[in-house]
Formats: sequence, structure tokens, C-alpha cells
Amino acid sequence: MNAWTLLIPILLPIIGGGCLYFFPVKNEKVQKTYIMSLVILNSLIVYTMLILGVEGTCRALTMAHDLTIHFHIDGFSKVFAGIIAGLWPLATLYAFEYMKHEERNKLFFSFYTITYGVCIGIAFAANLMTLYMFYELLTLSTLTLVIHKLDQPSIVAARKYMVYSFAGAAFAFIGFMFLLHYGTTTDFVYGGVLDMTKVSGQEDILLFIFVIAVLGFGVKAAIFPFHGWLPTASVAPTPVTALLHAVAVVKAGAFAIIRITYYSFGTDFLRGTWAQTTIMFFAIVTILFASSRAVKEIHLKRRLAYSTISNLSYIVFSASIMTPYGLEGSMAHMVTHAVMKITLFFCAGAIMHQTGKEYIYELKGIGKSMPFIMTCFTIGSAAVMGVPMLCGFVSKWTIITAAVKSQNPYAFIGIAAILFSAFLTAVYLFSIVVKAFFRTEKLQDPVENQDPNWYMKVPICLLTGILVVIGVYSGPLMRFLGNIAFGRI
Repeated sequence: MNAWTLLIPILLPIIGGGCLYFFPVKNEKVQKTYIMSLVILNSLIVYTMLILGVEGTCRALTMAHDLTIHFHIDGFSKVFAGIIAGLWPLATLYAFEYMKHEERNKLFFSFYTITYGVCIGIAFAANLMTLYMFYELLTLSTLTLVIHKLDQPSIVAARKYMVYSFAGAAFAFIGFMFLLHYGTTTDFVYGGVLDMTKVSGQEDILLFIFVIAVLGFGVKAAIFPFHGWLPTASVAPTPVTALLHAVAVVKAGAFAIIRITYYSFGTDFLRGTWAQTTIMFFAIVTILFASSRAVKEIHLKRRLAYSTISNLSYIVFSASIMTPYGLEGSMAHMVTHAVMKITLFFCAGAIMHQTGKEYIYELKGIGKSMPFIMTCFTIGSAAVMGVPMLCGFVSKWTIITAAVKSQNPYAFIGIAAILFSAFLTAVYLFSIVVKAFFRTEKLQDPVENQDPNWYMKVPICLLTGILVVIGVYSGPLMRFLGNIAFGRI
């Protein structure tokens, strides 16, 4: 396939989403058909490119000082793009039911679709300039989704999200400028691009800039203490929070951290330095803090938000091991966490949509009235805990194995943090399950079934199935990720 075809899955949803807003369709059925067709078509195009491959690089725009916007598909691109293209159609179908009673749906689905194209732009970015530009566009496109309800909590959440994101991007930009000077290119090259003749004598400065850049991109990955925007953003509609917490924004932050670590600065330069230890420290603290905070949280979506913060730092921790095995574990958890967390958020959204209940103490006995949703929630919770035969076990095992193989003493502290976090995960997720299925003393029979319709059930059912399939048959996925981690793809 020609390299210029890389622009199609980026521009198609951006233009298509814009047309939905500027040329609205009044018939709701036609509008849903248009949106779903656009999203499915784009996913098919993405997967066709990932499977068949695209030769060369698409140089879309050249600016001053040889700064270029160009796109390319490498192995790591395939991981992020595959997550996005696989989950977006399911999220869109779910959103049709969830948003049917909301206002300004035209604006919502317009930006929801535009965000799809922006995320593919991040995945296909061939250099740091392109990644940074689409990273900023992601903030702008999702800001409208966070503020969608236009009530006071949404406005506060949007303001907080904007301040955190733009401040983080400013720190990330510092890293971009230093790589522009000290690198042989701004393109992503496995192993890094630093010009060691320029770096000589400036090592500590470059290490400091690396830490600054990681923390800058780490704002979207919700690294402590830059995590505050994520729980606050849970006031947005559930299709948005699922998008923010599982697919788009937080994974874009983790994706960018891995890019600059393994494909810009390079692990040979970073491994064994104080910068590596610093990033590992931030990840470990975040894992422990967010897991502990989730135990105390009584709001369902905010509890899941803190769970997301903790699990994102599993990805950052594994990346900070700075070995091929660490990269493999990081990518594995990117994939499994996306599926696990979007499943849990969809279940939480279904509960809120069908019953209006938002707080955990309100969920006593809800397993009787919503047996399908709570069964899927239970399976998803077990997966996040790391129960064998489910996908979370696969990625956590890979991360722990990578930490042991690294023989880094700080990595062993990380293993202890992950194991303790798994215990806390059991506490904060299975306390919900116990309330739902076993606290039924106040219920009177018969209990009305409140499970949602197929718009919500189909995505949740498919995602729950994926949790199990990856758990029992992870070989092909892990071989693929291993080939990427060792630079074979």
C-alpha cells in the first residue's frame, strides 16, 4: 500500500465528524447509521493497513527548520492503533444507548468521531513533532467531551483537565526541543536517536530533560502527583470516561512515554542512571497511592478512575525497567488494561443509566436485578486483580518476569508494590461484587430485571469474551509483542 494512504484513517473520521456537526442529519436512525458506518469503515481500513503493511513514510507537511509532519507504521504503532480500532466501534455502539436522552448529541458524536482520527494520528506518528501536534489536538478534541453536560462539575472538570494537559505538554515540549538539538533526527528509531558526540559532557542535563519530558507526557498517564484531573473527569458521560480511561487519552500518555524512552533517548543511554530510578520511583508511588485511594472512594466511577491511575503506572513501571522484556510487559498491559477497564466502565455506566445509582453503598443486591451486567463486572474485576485464565494475569506476569530478569534492586520494590496493589484491587473491586450478589436482605421478590438493551449488552459481552480469550490463549499476542520489544518488527 502507498504511504499516502496513511492519511485516510486519520482524516476520514476528522472530516466525517466535522460534517456531522456542520451538516447535521435530523433523522436519528440515519445519523446512527452514518456514525457507525464511518467508525467501522475506519477500523477496517486501519486493520487492513496493520495486516498488509504500508511501505515507506508519508511526509504530509514540511515546516521551518526541517520540522515535518509525517506518518509511518512500525511495530509499536500497530499495538496502539490496534487497540483504538478494535475498541472504538464497540464504544460508539454503547454510546448510542447511553446518550439517547442527553442533549447536544450532534456535538458529542461529532467530537467523539474526530477524536478517533486524532488518536490514529498519534499511533501513526513517525516523529516527535507529529506526535506532539496530535497529542495537543487530543486535548482539544476531548475537552468538549468532558464539558459536554455544561453543568458546574463538568466545567470545573474541563478546566482542570485543560490546565493539567497544557502544563504537561509544556514540559514535554522542553524534551522535544532538546532532542531536536542533541538528536540525529526527531524520527522514532528503536534504540534512540541521540548524537553521542553532542551529548558528551552534557549527560546529566539530558537525563534531567528526560525526566521532565516523561513527567510532562505523564500528565495524561496520570502519574502522581499529576493525576488529579482523571478522577474529576469522571463527571463526564460514561462513553467519555471509558474513552479517557481505557482507550484514548491515558494510553496516549503511556504511548508517548514509551516512544521517548525506547525510540528517542534510548535505553542504552538511560539504563542504570538516576533518571531511570526516578521514573521507576514515580511509578511505584503512583501504584501504591492510587490503589490505596481507590479503597476509600465511595463513588463507583471515581473508584474505577483511581484503579486506572494505578494500572497506568504498571505500564510506566514496566517501561522504566528499560529492557526488551520490560517493553514487552508494558505493551501487554496497554492491551489488557484497555479491554479490562473499558469493560468495567461500561458496566458502571449501564448501572448508572438503568438505575441512576452512582455510589457503591447503593449497589446492595443489584446483582439480582442486573445479573448480566454484574456477572461481566465480576469477570472484569477478577481480570484486573490478575486472576489466572484471564488477561490481567498475562500482562502482570510478564511485567513481574521482566522486573526479575532485570536484576535491578528497585525493580524488586516494584514487584512488591504490584503484589500489594493486587491485594488492594481485590478489596476495592470485590467489595462491590459482594454487595451486589450477597447483600440482598432488603430485597423483595420478584425483582425486576434492569439489564440494558443490546446496544450496551453486545459491547460488554464481546469485551468480557476477549478478557477470557486473551487469558487462555495469549501465545500469538505475546509472540507479536515480543518481536516488537526485541526490534524484529
